[in-house]
Amino acid sequence: MKLGAFSVSLAVRDLAKSRAFYETLGFSQMGGDPDHGYLIMKNGDTLIGLFHGMFEGNLLTFNPGWDQAAQPLDAFDDVRAIRDTVAAAGYPVEQEAGEASGPGSFVTRDPDGNVILIDQHR
Repeated sequence: MKLGAFSVSLAVRDLAKSRAFYETLGFSQMGGDPDHGYLIMKNGDTLIGLFHGMFEGNLLTFNPGWDQAAQPLDAFDDVRAIRDTVAAAGYPVEQEAGEASGPGSFVTRDPDGNVILIDQHR
């Protein structure tokens, strides 16, 4: 299955303080908007998302259709096909959003309760 770009999404209390900390570790902003409560930070091929007030707890995020530089991939598995595979295997599917094609997302949990966001932007 082609899940696309991978990142860890962190729920942060103070976006500016979190940004400063991760910049100290060599990350720089590659996306997001602090006025909208989030930043996407990059260090080499490592991505993290800093999110203030958007969700509780941290989660693993996969972006079908994007590579690690948020560039479009020619071939990828659509979020709805991934969702159907997860559901058919008996795993929970929560918080579905999206139309019949294009952008869409869903949340699932691994057997240990870790939250996984599959978030397709195109």
